[in-house]
Amino acid sequence: MNQSEAKTPSQSAVESRYILMPHQANQYGTAFGGVIVAWIDMVAAMAAQRHCALEVVTASIDSLHFKEPVYVGEHVILKACVNYVGRTSMEIGVRVLREDPKSRKQSLATTAHLTFVALDENKKPTVVPPIQPETEEEKRRHENAKLRTQARKELREKMKR
Repeated sequence: MNQSEAKTPSQSAVESRYILMPHQANQYGTAFGGVIVAWIDMVAAMAAQRHCALEVVTASIDSLHFKEPVYVGEHVILKACVNYVGRTSMEIGVRVLREDPKSRKQSLATTAHLTFVALDENKKPTVVPPIQPETEEEKRRHENAKLRTQARKELREKMKR
């Protein structure tokens, strides 16, 4: 693939489903946070790889918000999408929904933003294709990701001083 060829967020979006099992839960019957984080990292990596068709590594988890618990037996739906692309890095947004398997009622359980870096055959950061948001939602996520990216850069600079 031509690295300068822009891709839309929908071209690399990933959706995955799991059932929360008892061994993945605490004594209260709710998901261990680490289980949810591992699933988030996995689907985010797949979205990043689909975008750039290269090896990727997790550089950071910039935000992670547990909004509702997920209970044993519930379905867990993870939706990952590339929000923003820098030169060698990508911000991936992940939404985690919990779904009652009987009623199919869904609610937002967790949100996260992760940064991945693409690697070349020598394991060095390499240029990734640009992103071309199309829908209003994709454009909103792209603009918000630009703000987060700028804020991270400013924070790094302030912490160096």
